[in-house]
Amino acid sequence: MTEDPAAALNEQGSRWYDSEAGPIVRPYAMTGGRTRSGPAGVDFDLIALITPCPGGADAGDTGLGPEHRTLVDLCRAETQSVAELAAGADLPVGVVRVLLGDLLERGRVTVSRPVPPAQLPDERILREVIAGLRAL
Repeated sequence: MTEDPAAALNEQGSRWYDSEAGPIVRPYAMTGGRTRSGPAGVDFDLIALITPCPGGADAGDTGLGPEHRTLVDLCRAETQSVAELAAGADLPVGVVRVLLGDLLERGRVTVSRPVPPAQLPDERILREVIAGLRAL
């Protein structure tokens, strides 16, 4: 006999997760209900590179939560993109953007952009440079 999912839900109350899920914190609770990230003019697109500033989350800032510290720890070993941080912290990208905005405002991280493809040297020029170096 198969169990009716609706009946099982009613037996458990409104709980929609199992005991292995652990504590669940809704994204808006992590960001204090905010949906905008950090200072005006800063855009945390998916490929923006995040680097922790010296001291990172070690400066004793009581306004930093565990998620903030996780993000700083993840990019401490090497610079990471916003997408990599979201995956590493297992958080939605929108939440990571808001948390990174907090870290940026507190001077805990810096944001840089990768070089746009249009600004990269032409492949033909690079091949000529290699050929010239080989000729030496």
